[in-house]
Amino acid sequence: MELNKFASVGFPTLNPTYLDVHGSVGMKKPEKVKELEEFGRVQLSKSFFMREFLYSEISQIEGIPNIPDDPELAIEAGKNLCEKVLEPVQDALGRISVRSAYRSCAINQRGNEKGYNCVSNEKNYAGHIWDKKNGEYIGATACLIVTSFVPYYQKTGDWTALAWWIHDHVKDYAHMTFFQNYAAFNINWNNNPNNLKFIDSYVENPHTGKKGYLTKKGMDNFEGLHEEHYKGFIQQLKVD
Repeated sequence: MELNKFASVGFPTLNPTYLDVHGSVGMKKPEKVKELEEFGRVQLSKSFFMREFLYSEISQIEGIPNIPDDPELAIEAGKNLCEKVLEPVQDALGRISVRSAYRSCAINQRGNEKGYNCVSNEKNYAGHIWDKKNGEYIGATACLIVTSFVPYYQKTGDWTALAWWIHDHVKDYAHMTFFQNYAAFNINWNNNPNNLKFIDSYVENPHTGKKGYLTKKGMDNFEGLHEEHYKGFIQQLKVD
């Protein structure tokens, strides 16, 4: 029996406790400390392990475990997010800090009910809820801070420099949303071929004085390169 369906992409061998009752490979929801430890050790990409995406303030305060009901789907979505989006950002710009990532349905629902800035579960499938498909499509979202960008942002207030750099250099992102503190942003990967890629923000664009969309498919500024918007940041990065 093949015990490691993820071996070809560098995942650690699955412990037999994750074999389902039919004897085929399949991770069950971790219910014991040892099982959760093993799940947390799953390597999603060269730099990232599952454990760092499971922390949740809502889980800590509300006492609700943040554990996927479908660990295999969470791994598949998280692997794509890490390999296709997070690694390219970190390789080029240096260390990224994960502020928020995976949410179980129970965590997201409590966050929505209590006004913790969580949209409804249905709107977060294939977003922060990695282990639920949005229709037939999978996806994953993480909220990040790019550490090297913080000094530039604190000096200029221009979050669009980072947004445009990612737009030009990380082709597999699906959408981004920027926030005030440290220019943190949600970034999503999904496998919907009809995804309408966009960047929006809760922070005013310093060039226009407006919030909302920076760009999306169909806008005049969507295509082409946007080097003029991030040239100063990259120059500062090289100096530092």
